Amino acid sequence: MGKLQNSWALAKSSWSVLRQDKQLAVFPVLTFLGSVVVGGLFFGLVLITRTTDAAGDKALGPIGYVLIALAYLGLAFVQTYFLAALVAGANERLNGGDPTIGSALAAANRRLHVILAWSLIQATVGLVLQAIRERLGFVGVLIAGALGAAWEILTFLTVPIIVMEGVGPINALKRSGSLFKRTWGENLVGQAGLGVVGLLATLPGVIVIGLGVLTGTTPVIVAAIVIGGVYLCVAAAIINALSGIYRTALYRFATQGQAPAGFDQQIMVDAFRPKKGSSGGNPDFGLGTGSGN
Repeated sequence: MGKLQNSWALAKSSWSVLRQDKQLAVFPVLTFLGSVVVGGLFFGLVLITRTTDAAGDKALGPIGYVLIALAYLGLAFVQTYFLAALVAGANERLNGGDPTIGSALAAANRRLHVILAWSLIQATVGLVLQAIRERLGFVGVLIAGALGAAWEILTFLTVPIIVMEGVGPINALKRSGSLFKRTWGENLVGQAGLGVVGLLATLPGVIVIGLGVLTGTTPVIVAAIVIGGVYLCVAAAIINALSGIYRTALYRFATQGQAPAGFDQQIMVDAFRPKKGSSGGNPDFGLGTGSGN
């Protein structure tokens, strides 16, 4: 319960940052729109490039598999690019600045080559996980789900490291992994608390849609789907923005040992409490600035 209370407090601190810079919520929206465009484009290309097999059925040809791989890369790039912009904007605000959409995008553009390289790694992992799901059936779904969750946790701070330090994707991955091994092994429940907050935030939209469907009346169902759908989209944008602000604050605390303005020092210390046997005091996770691959 204490961990969940800490997570709720961190979510409120992130919300206070978002209230000061509401434009930060634009980046999750751009992520969604970009993903729809990229996904729709490549889906259409896959459909029109299908070949006919010996039985006369439509099947994927070699170019279809190439297009699917490119779609994974495109989606990973869109998601990473706008997350990098969100992190840059949040960091500027935590520094006492007044970020704009343009300044955040400019910061992401300065790391464009690293973002592309990291997107390639993300896309490769996504393809491997998808192959596991398809080849191993239900067991594969379970394995891929567990591996995917572990990968998300391991790489949680990779984008802030790329944006703030300018290191290459491999160094960013190593540093993010090192931070996880030294802190989150005992604190995953605390981090998962933000996920609980997000789940609670989406419930009203789900309830509206559910109640509308239960009426069995077409106009009511349509209205409920529209209202609930809009609410869920807004909630998702806010939750994703809070997540970006949250990981930015955690990165700053990990590297500076001091909670950013608006975040409680003791709560941040609890979120990053070292494992038994490691040194006490302010966190020092070896995440100083650097460069390289």
